[in-house]
Amino acid sequence: MSKKSRSKLWFLVHSWLALPIWFFVLIVCVTGTLAVISQEIVWLANPDIRASKPSDDAQMLSFDQVIAAIKREEPQVIVQSIIRPDETHFALSVDLSYPDGRSVEVYVNPYTGAIQGISPSFNFKQFTRALHGWWLVPFTNGFSWGWYLVSALGLPLLASLVTGLVVYKRFWKGFLRPTLRIRHGARIFWGDFHRLSGIWSIWFIAVISITGTWFLIQAILGDNQISISSEPIVPVIAREKVPTSAPGVPAPMITLDDAIKIATQRIPGLDATFVFLPLNAYSHLQIGGRGGYPLMFQTAQLNPYSGEIAVSHLLSDRSALEFVTESMRPLHTGDFGGLWIKLIWAFFGLVLSMMVLSGLLIWTKRTALATLNAFKREAKTQRAPASIPAMQTETSQAHS
Repeated sequence: MSKKSRSKLWFLVHSWLALPIWFFVLIVCVTGTLAVISQEIVWLANPDIRASKPSDDAQMLSFDQVIAAIKREEPQVIVQSIIRPDETHFALSVDLSYPDGRSVEVYVNPYTGAIQGISPSFNFKQFTRALHGWWLVPFTNGFSWGWYLVSALGLPLLASLVTGLVVYKRFWKGFLRPTLRIRHGARIFWGDFHRLSGIWSIWFIAVISITGTWFLIQAILGDNQISISSEPIVPVIAREKVPTSAPGVPAPMITLDDAIKIATQRIPGLDATFVFLPLNAYSHLQIGGRGGYPLMFQTAQLNPYSGEIAVSHLLSDRSALEFVTESMRPLHTGDFGGLWIKLIWAFFGLVLSMMVLSGLLIWTKRTALATLNAFKREAKTQRAPASIPAMQTETSQAHS
């Protein structure tokens, strides 16, 4: 085998070894698309998670009313937290503790306060996000290697975007005159589809690749105990500030509705969507939600007895770096603007998956043809020397 043939053979082996990487990228894109709308898929499959109205004019209950309804149904439970999803067609997620030590998350109807079902410890939403985010590799000591493996794809994805724009000259013409030839064979169709989907997904690929790269940086910082957070440490409530009460009787606390009013005065425009009740007599009551900037949450920690705000974490408290980094996760998942944002993210996630698939098909066919041609050339080369001696023998016999 000539040196040139060996070089081509090694190149083909190198190309085929990249096949698992292509499939890995495709699976990450597909699972990411599913993860974006995983909660909606659960909503379709499980009636317990739906916020069904008892009547057309029914109004959502306040957090205090929700707790009162739960207590009427199960007087012995302790409500630990209430989370109201951004989309009104979802039930509330409420964490409950029972006297026997059990802690469960339940779905509660926001209009009636009725417990509609118990959330499984690992549902479809958690499965798809764990499969996409870290390939179900457990976190044993810091971030798992699955997290590193998936987040590292942000770098080649960003590089492919840049190189694709360089290779595809005057790519902006694809916006004005999109081309998708469907009657010129699979090779032409998938090539046009790959270029067209890439052009219309430029913004989405940039968002996903940059935010994915941030997850890699986040893991490196976390595993090296480096923090850029400005969130303050909340001290416990001083003993003298905890009111005394009779044995077995909890100290009186302010209502959640009053606490939300206090937090809203401190954080103008706050849409309180979650509350975490005190874990013990010296813990604070936490209230939080989104405000004018939908990519970040703002929180306030209150003394549950007096309503005094101990600490708060507002948009104005973030540094410029923190403002950018905290925006990365919602930008990556599309979980910041309700159903329509999720559908947009899911659509372009599907387009990105199809673009990877089309690239995989084009690359596989090209590599397969190159491999077949290489074998044909090698077979022809091996047959040629065998035929030369036979021709020489026939020639010598003719002369004799």
